Amino acid sequence: MPFLPPDHPQRRTLADEVHARPPEALQTPARASHVAVLVEPAEREAEREHLATLCRTLGIDVPALEASHVVLALPQPGVRLKWERHGEFSGYTVYVDGAGSGGFEDTAVACLPAGWLSGVPGRTIMAAHAVLLRGQGQAATAEQLAQWFGPRAVVIGSQVAEGAGCAYTDFRVQADRCVRFVLLDNGFTPRQAGRVLQRLFEIEVYRLLALLALPIAQQLSPRVVQIETELAGLTAGIACDDGQDEQLLHELTRLAAEVEQGLSRSQFRFGACRAYSQLVATRIGELRELRLPGLQTLDEFMARRFSPAVSTCTTVSQRLHDLSERVAQASSLLATRVGIARERQNQALLASMNRRAQLQLRLQQTVEGLSVAAIAYYATGLVGYLAKGAKAAGLPLDSDVLTGVAVPVLAVLIYLALRRARRRLHGSDADR
Repeated sequence: MPFLPPDHPQRRTLADEVHARPPEALQTPARASHVAVLVEPAEREAEREHLATLCRTLGIDVPALEASHVVLALPQPGVRLKWERHGEFSGYTVYVDGAGSGGFEDTAVACLPAGWLSGVPGRTIMAAHAVLLRGQGQAATAEQLAQWFGPRAVVIGSQVAEGAGCAYTDFRVQADRCVRFVLLDNGFTPRQAGRVLQRLFEIEVYRLLALLALPIAQQLSPRVVQIETELAGLTAGIACDDGQDEQLLHELTRLAAEVEQGLSRSQFRFGACRAYSQLVATRIGELRELRLPGLQTLDEFMARRFSPAVSTCTTVSQRLHDLSERVAQASSLLATRVGIARERQNQALLASMNRRAQLQLRLQQTVEGLSVAAIAYYATGLVGYLAKGAKAAGLPLDSDVLTGVAVPVLAVLIYLALRRARRRLHGSDADR
C-alpha cells in the first residue's frame, strides 16, 4: 500500500512463519500415516525431485517445492499427502477419509503408489499409523485396546483437549515397523482433531530425535569417568610438586585435546536433545490431558521413560563442559608454575653469563696489559735500530740511552692509544 514505508525484505517470510505447517482438518472417521525421514543436505534436491515424480505419476500439478510444506490432493477421493520440511528431517503424512476396517489392516499409506514411499531419500526415524474413530462419549474398553495394540501391550492413554477425545498408544514399533495411535472423537471439531493427531505424531518424532543423543552419551560416559580419575591424579601430582611438571603438562594437554574432541563430536546432538525434549514437553502440554482410570497419561509415561534418558544426555554434556574447564584451570596453573621455573632458570643462566663476561673482561684487561708490554718491546727495538743507524751515519747519539728513554715513553703512548680505542668501541656499542 502506498501509505506504508517499504517492507523489510523478510517481512512476509516472518509473518508467514506462524502459519507454517498448519494442521489438517479431519472429519471423523479418518486414517492417517506419518513417516519422518532424516535427510542430509545433499539429499534435499533428490527429495524435491522424488515428490515431483509422484505428482507427474498421478497426473497432478507439481507445486512450488521451495516452501516448507505442501499439501497434495491425490486423485483418489478423500486422500491427501502432506509434506513438511524441518531442520534435519522431513515429514510425510497421508490422510484418508473413512475408517476402513476400523483397525490397522487398511493403512493410509496403502493409497500411495507402490514403492514410492520406500524410495524417499533419507533414513526413517519414525513411522506411525493412526485411526480417528467415534468414541460414543466413553473410553475404550480393554477388548478394544487388545484388538488395536495386542493382548499384552502396555497401553498409555488419556482424555485430551479437556475431554473432547481420548488418545491411546503403546509407543511400540509393530511388525510393520510402525507405531500405532488411536484417537476417539467425543466432541472434536475438525481442526481440533487435526491438531491433536499432529501433536501425537510430533511427540513421537521429537522423542526419537531427542534420543539420538543417548547412544553418544552412553559411549562417552565411561571415558568421562576415566578422564575424571586421571585428572584427579594429575591434580594431586601438581600439588605434590615432585619436579615432573613437564610430564604433567604433557598429560594435561592430551586430556584437554580428548575432552575437546568429545565436545565437538557430541554437542550438536546434546543441544538438539535439549531442544527436542522441550518440544515434547510443549506438545504434551498442548494436549491438555485428563486421566483415564487404570492408564498412564502421556505426561506420566514420558516422565518415567523419556525424561531419565534426557537427563543422562544432559548430565554427560555438563560433565564434559566441567571437565573442559577443570582441565583448562589445571593446565593454566601448571603452565604458570612451569613458566616461573623457566624464568628462574633463565635468571640463573643470565647470572652465569654475567660472571663469564666479567671473567672475560678481566682476562681481556690482562691481555691488554701484556699487549702494551709486547708492543712497547717491539717499538723500542725499532727505536734502537733507528738510533744505531743514526750513530753509524755519524750522528752524535748514544743508542743505548735513547733506547732506555724511549721505553717508558712508548709504553705510556701505547697504553693511552689502546684505552682510547676501547672507549670508542664501548661508545659505539652503547649507541646501538
